[in-house]
Amino acid sequence: MQKVGFFKSIHVKIVLIYILLILLAMQIIGLYFARELEQTLKESFTTSIKERVNLVEYSVREELIKPRGEEDPTVEQSLRTVLYSIRSVDINEIRVIDTNFRILATSETNNQSIVGQRSTNDLVKQSISSETPFDTISLDRQSGDRIWVLSSPIMDKGKILGTIYLESNIESVFKQMNEINRILAGGTALSLVITVILGALIAQTITRPISDMRRQAQSMAKGNFSRKVRVYGNDEIGQLAIAFNHLTNRLQEAQSTTEGERRKLASVLSNMTDGVIATDRKGRIILINDPALRLLRVPSEMVIHRPISSVLGIDLQFAFEDLIHMKDSINLDFSTPDRPYILRANFSVIQKETGFVNGLITVLHDNTEQEKIDMERREFVANVSHELRTPLTTMRSYLEALADGAWQDQDLAPSFLNVTQTETERMIRLVNDLLQLSKMDSRSYDLNREFVEFNKFFNRIIDRFEMSKSQQVHFQRLLPDAQFFVEIDTDKLTQVIDNIISNALKYSPDGGNIRFGIIVQGGFLKVMVSDDGMGIPKENVERIFDRFYRVDRARARSMGGSGLGLAIAREMIEAHGGAIWAESEEGHGTTVFFTLPFELDEAGEWD
Repeated sequence: MQKVGFFKSIHVKIVLIYILLILLAMQIIGLYFARELEQTLKESFTTSIKERVNLVEYSVREELIKPRGEEDPTVEQSLRTVLYSIRSVDINEIRVIDTNFRILATSETNNQSIVGQRSTNDLVKQSISSETPFDTISLDRQSGDRIWVLSSPIMDKGKILGTIYLESNIESVFKQMNEINRILAGGTALSLVITVILGALIAQTITRPISDMRRQAQSMAKGNFSRKVRVYGNDEIGQLAIAFNHLTNRLQEAQSTTEGERRKLASVLSNMTDGVIATDRKGRIILINDPALRLLRVPSEMVIHRPISSVLGIDLQFAFEDLIHMKDSINLDFSTPDRPYILRANFSVIQKETGFVNGLITVLHDNTEQEKIDMERREFVANVSHELRTPLTTMRSYLEALADGAWQDQDLAPSFLNVTQTETERMIRLVNDLLQLSKMDSRSYDLNREFVEFNKFFNRIIDRFEMSKSQQVHFQRLLPDAQFFVEIDTDKLTQVIDNIISNALKYSPDGGNIRFGIIVQGGFLKVMVSDDGMGIPKENVERIFDRFYRVDRARARSMGGSGLGLAIAREMIEAHGGAIWAESEEGHGTTVFFTLPFELDEAGEWD
């Protein structure tokens, strides 16, 4: 690590910050103080002059309106006497000018020649024409000093008689301000000197432990965790040094743990049967294990640092941003005309604690056999549905006719017909279930949705089963009093609940309990149906919603089950925007849950 330059060091920066803060504060205070003081001095000066002008105005007005005889002095003489009486150091000159802009008198003895002449001063013209006083600050042409000029109209009973033009020496005010500014500048310079000294001392107490921590960080970067930072005190910097030493110990432990985990991860990746691919935040491959190379049938040098969408052959359908938000797995079809070859890809985002996407993990699995099985199963469902429905329906009609009396042998025929009819009905149910699943797979069905109050709807179904049950099973309703409104296809959801309750009744022993419950969970209605039956082995719980799957095949077949009821229930619940699952323990019964989006009227829970 290169050495920090003098002007870039934190020591110098802290001193500069102190200096700049003091300088800024002094400048702000000085500017505000100077501006306000200057304004106050100017207002005081002008107010004093205006008060004296008001006295002069009264005397001049009296002289202008005074009737005169032949022996009385002229207006010009009277006005000159008045103006001579108010001369002072502050007032340079004062003139009286009539409405014709003629100068009647002036207080300047050396400037009496202008008496009787017309005044060309713009301030005088504005004052007379607008009958309003005007003032301004200008420069004296002879001395170069600033003077304050005032032109105040002389009014009598609403009529203008003339104006008083005055020039006063305001330069003294600005000289006072210059002296004050000089004092402020000296104080600022002294403050800066003191600030530099104090700043250097304070900065040293801060930068010394920081320099120690910088050297420790350099040692840690080289892998040396034995060095410790010296603690100079118990202030924030001292606490930081203690925390830094603690961090050193934790990093040493974390490094050891990380190294062990890295070795474990490398071992796991190399021995996995599934392929694993990791990318950086731009979607370029940075890690791939041997099973993934075998599944993709490419050497590692051809995929490292290449975009993952290109390596998987999906760059035309998906960009890397699409894969980041991919929730479901996708199939990668590498089939040839001679041999099918399909991989399933699952994507998981690598995120930091801040939520920032740091990369993508892709898991590859050979899904060729599963796809083949699913295809064969779908073909089987379609073939059975089309091939068996018509003859089975004809058989049912024929047997019903026989059961009505078209039979001869009174000993064997009834028993034969009963068994045949039972089996026929079972096969027709199978065909109907298969057709329903086929429609759901193709999404060729519509939901006739309507808003219903679910508690009332659920209770009606439970009542029907409770009145018609033949075995000694007790129903327990753990339902809240609140109203929950759901938008559902009542026929299809009735079929779902019928199937779940029927299964609970089939597998419940005499004297057992079936419990029904509803709770609210995350904007969904969570419905429960629980029994005290024989339960399901843990490894088979997730498979009971698969098509044709039966936990106890012999018992399910004897009870008329087709293995499709829960598969149909899952499709219908998912079509309503919900989810269905089961929880079970072998020998302790099974609980089936499903969720539905709802609108809450009054919330409630079951215990």
